[in-house]
Amino acid sequence: MDYKSAIRQINKGQFQPVYVCYGSESFLIQELVEKLTDKLVEPEHRAFAVNKYDLTETPVETIIEEAETLPFMVPRKIIVASRALFFTGAKESGKIEHKLDRLTEYMKSPADFSIIIFTVDADKLDERKKIVKSLKDADALVPCTMLSADELTHWVGHEAEKADFSFAPGVADQLILYTGTSLQTLVKEIEKCALFAGKGGTLTMADLEQLVTRSIEQNIFQLIEHIVQVQLEQAFTMLAELLRRKEEPIKIIMLIARQFRIMFQVKDLTQQGYSQQQIASQISVHPYAVKIAAGQANRFELNKLAHILRQLADLDFQMKSGKIDKVLGLEMFLLKLAS
Repeated sequence: MDYKSAIRQINKGQFQPVYVCYGSESFLIQELVEKLTDKLVEPEHRAFAVNKYDLTETPVETIIEEAETLPFMVPRKIIVASRALFFTGAKESGKIEHKLDRLTEYMKSPADFSIIIFTVDADKLDERKKIVKSLKDADALVPCTMLSADELTHWVGHEAEKADFSFAPGVADQLILYTGTSLQTLVKEIEKCALFAGKGGTLTMADLEQLVTRSIEQNIFQLIEHIVQVQLEQAFTMLAELLRRKEEPIKIIMLIARQFRIMFQVKDLTQQGYSQQQIASQISVHPYAVKIAAGQANRFELNKLAHILRQLADLDFQMKSGKIDKVLGLEMFLLKLAS
């Protein structure tokens, strides 16, 4: 089942005896664990009812024994077993041997007073393995993958609603652009925004500018956006700010080149008929970054983007070989790009 279906079932009070949560969004995995815990265990009972194990140190048969043992002083218990790498194709470096047949047998008649949650820090499981097939048939697999661009914007808005404030139009997207796509980081920034806006308040773009500290990567996004929109004054102001913060010009060029490379790949794959989600998977970036790059790439022909990448490679060589002043080279590049 997908993540949303799992959450809907939990909210309705419907629970699977075993969950295998995997994927790149560790925040979603943790959120599912917390949702199950909140639904099944009273806060004062958690010391007795929630048991955590690391499967690089504990064999899976210990997890099954724990699941089959009656809970102490509580009606139900949750067993969280992390780093379950035996569900993937990765080679395990630990000395623990896992008897997966015990898990297969347990799945045939699971205890009704226990819920096991396996967590796996991997994008994919090895579906050739018998145990993975068995768990898939039991609808126990819950992929916690990157949200699409639209889902991410909706998620940010929903988190704001939970915190009892709202974003003015366009501010949620700007927050993502400034902060990046890490859900953990976004949650912290949304908490900061909630405190600033107050209960029932609305956070404006001006408020956001005061609150959020942008990383150099996010500043490069914004710098290129200014260039694309032919906003030279804002572009050079941002460049001056980056240099004032002692950012190395060669690093700035490297990040600009990275963004133009993404723009080139996105435009090329879009012309071949790929969707934004497919492109994100193909070039290993977040779907939101694909959405931003697609918008920026619309201002350029594919051969122009290729030409810009060649210019950046040449500028990088000139800077590193001392043939041009680094700051002057950056400024000249931005002027050429805007023209």
